[in-house]
Amino acid sequence: MPTELSITALILEASLVVQLVMLMLLAFSIVGWMMIFQRRKVINAASQAALKFEDRFWSGVDLARLYQEVNARAQNASGMEKLFHAGFKEFARLRSQSGLPQQQLLDASYRAMRVVHSREVDKLESNLSLLATIGSISPYVGLFGTVWGIMNAFIGLGAVQQATLAMVAPGIAEALIATAMGLFAAIPAVIAYNRFNYAVEKVDNQYQNFMDELVAILQRQGSVPAKEQAPA
Repeated sequence: MPTELSITALILEASLVVQLVMLMLLAFSIVGWMMIFQRRKVINAASQAALKFEDRFWSGVDLARLYQEVNARAQNASGMEKLFHAGFKEFARLRSQSGLPQQQLLDASYRAMRVVHSREVDKLESNLSLLATIGSISPYVGLFGTVWGIMNAFIGLGAVQQATLAMVAPGIAEALIATAMGLFAAIPAVIAYNRFNYAVEKVDNQYQNFMDELVAILQRQGSVPAKEQAPA
């Protein structure tokens, strides 16, 4: 009776090129899953921190007092806290040191927040391009391994007088494993990239809305004495 084909045996008996392709796809899969867990943790933390700070911001606390709270942990601040810290600090600093019109103060505050906003979004988007790359190229790398394996199988058939299915089946099977590994690496990466991209856009919208709301509040509270707003 013919021996049953096992995936392990097919991988071990595959040609060197196909084995290298499989090893590369395995590395892609491991890196992809590492990035998935790492990005999930970072993005979820940013979203929860934004919601928590928004609750504190809209609780009716005085902005100067809230600034002092954030300033005390400025080294560890991130996300929306950093936006508030940068915007309020710039507004209070210019208001206490110059006689600029209020609109220029608000514009300066918004620009300071825009710089921080760009950096914070870049942090959230870090390594998302790597997930997109893994999702894009893994199927093609697997297809290359499949084509190479099938090509070798047919080259081997050309050297025999009578070809049988038992002779060609192992070569084709080991080649198809490369395609399967490529899909295994690509599908989770693509799903994660799309989901994380949506999550980052959602947090980004939270940041932008907060920036607009803070500027509007600073405009309404223009009568607050500068000495109460000046950062420590």
